[in-house]
Amino acid sequence: MSKRINTLVIGAPGWLGTRLVHALSDSNDSLQKYSISKERNVRALILPNVNISSLPSDKIEMVKGNVLDQESLKEAMKGIDIVFYCVGLIHPKKIQELFRINVEGTKNALEAATNAGVKRFIYISSNSPAGFNKSRKELMKETDKPKPYMAYGKSKFQAEKLINQYHTEGKLETVILRPCWFYGPGQPDRQLRFFDMIKAGNPIMFGDGKNLRSMSFLDNTVQAMLLAEKTKEANGETYWIADDRPYSTDEIYRTVAKLLGSEKKYKPRRIPAISSWICGKVDWLIQKTGMYSTDFHVAGEMAMDIACDISKAKKELGYKPEVSLEEGMKQSIEYAKKYQGFKI
Repeated sequence: MSKRINTLVIGAPGWLGTRLVHALSDSNDSLQKYSISKERNVRALILPNVNISSLPSDKIEMVKGNVLDQESLKEAMKGIDIVFYCVGLIHPKKIQELFRINVEGTKNALEAATNAGVKRFIYISSNSPAGFNKSRKELMKETDKPKPYMAYGKSKFQAEKLINQYHTEGKLETVILRPCWFYGPGQPDRQLRFFDMIKAGNPIMFGDGKNLRSMSFLDNTVQAMLLAEKTKEANGETYWIADDRPYSTDEIYRTVAKLLGSEKKYKPRRIPAISSWICGKVDWLIQKTGMYSTDFHVAGEMAMDIACDISKAKKELGYKPEVSLEEGMKQSIEYAKKYQGFKI
């Protein structure tokens, strides 16, 4: 009989954390084939007063608290072997919130994990610590010099440095995963805005639409997390995690348009790429005041190449992203129709 693994997920019922909890706690889940063991005690650190209906509450233990509450972290870490850390604030109201959650919160969790004797700490980072591609022909690799983009990128990069520090000092086994643009079932309602624009046939497109974006389907990302848990050689390493290849913005839009049946009326509103650059500068100025604008931040990235090379994850983790853009978006749309009131 395999050893029962005591596992803590921090970041449920968030989008990724929820999918991970289901994969860990359901022995019949399709992702179980990547798991180190089907024998698990799964615990989740849950924010008080959040809706937990998406979680399998009958199969997991829940501890109320948050990453800024050291006592709740201490309680959640008791007896834990593996921590999956999926916490990450992306769109704050004020910039200081990014550093409180993404840096201070990570430090608190690392300290609690060390004190509790946790074996391995798997941290979900982002593409933002790396910034943008040097050129469209050169995919980003783990060995590239970090170029954190805006405050969010800086906060995640600072968290990565903390992770590596704890590994270097021999306190914890650690693995950093850098997924990119998430998509898949369970998406937040803001994703419906994207689907609505494409359904109408006139989504905004900055530049010629040929810029490359790596995307990370949810189940592909969870596969990588489970592989990072059981691969001994992954200790102390960082991995880019995405679909098998990057997609152009135009390919992403056209794929969704095809699935929504709006391919014939697909005529993007093309805006010069410099407009995206200007939005990025406005975003920078707003952030300098300590405030944040989601619209300017997103628009400032839309003409950029953010595409990564996943060959290291394939070679060292055995990572094999199974879901492509069309299948992943199909599942996302079906979820939106069933649970979010989206109509084609």
